[in-house]
Amino acid sequence: MCKENFFKEYENCKLCARACGVNRNKGELGFCESTNELRISRAALHMWEEPPISGNNGSGTVFFTGCSLSCIFCQNHSISNSKEISESFYKVVSPRELAQIMIDLQASGAHNINLVTPTHYVPSIIDAVSISKELGLDIPVVYNTGGYDSVDTIKSLQNTVDVYLADYKFFLSSTAGKYSAASNYPQTARAAIAEMYRQVGAVKIENGIMRSGVVVRILLLPSHLAEAKLIVKYLYDTYGDSIYISLMSQYTPMPNLPSPLSRRVSKGEYDELVDYAVSKGIKNAFIQDGESASDSFIPSFGW
Repeated sequence: MCKENFFKEYENCKLCARACGVNRNKGELGFCESTNELRISRAALHMWEEPPISGNNGSGTVFFTGCSLSCIFCQNHSISNSKEISESFYKVVSPRELAQIMIDLQASGAHNINLVTPTHYVPSIIDAVSISKELGLDIPVVYNTGGYDSVDTIKSLQNTVDVYLADYKFFLSSTAGKYSAASNYPQTARAAIAEMYRQVGAVKIENGIMRSGVVVRILLLPSHLAEAKLIVKYLYDTYGDSIYISLMSQYTPMPNLPSPLSRRVSKGEYDELVDYAVSKGIKNAFIQDGESASDSFIPSFGW
């Protein structure tokens, strides 16, 4: 195990809502199949986030391997399933090395540091961000999460994260259980987003770039329009226009998925979701065009 990554939070790991309780410092594996070894699969400027995150220069994006959700439709499955990840698809780094990667991304013009699927590495990430700030990091830190974080994990990120970019994948426990084996996902995501908002408050944008706030993504799944509408309603009823809601049409079916996940979202389904958001009076929202549902938007991973 990596001695530079020995943090007490890994000894009885409850960073996500599965609360496996394994000792990752001793190499024990929970659902995410990750030890305390900090693995990243890509670090580069990324142009395909929401406009105030990508901006003109790109978001300094770091993709971590492994995931506590393992959704059956995941488009990043080549790095999310730790059991199947090829060694050529990741690089092991220490928190100090990750800090230097952040500094390098800043030097390349990144508008922010964008940490993708970070939940199971939060203790190492907090250390890395602290070191990077000592080295001169002064751009926002974005926490790009699937929304399955424990509230205590989000609380630990106060003063580390500026922008929360969170998924709200499922409104119904039955859907969450079927597609992610996580029937407690809906209440977990609601509680996590509430803590995110408590920390950073309403969105602040300066010169077209988000400096702080919460963006919640809703990926429309085929034949799940009604459920997506319930998420939109909940978010707007709870937070109004103090957060941004990102309505995503980019669902890309992976091979061998059952119906209805085996097809793309139709234009009619997505247009109806957008029309519903407009009818609710939502002003702070992002929408996508049909070209987003393309394999070309899936990054190339590996070193």
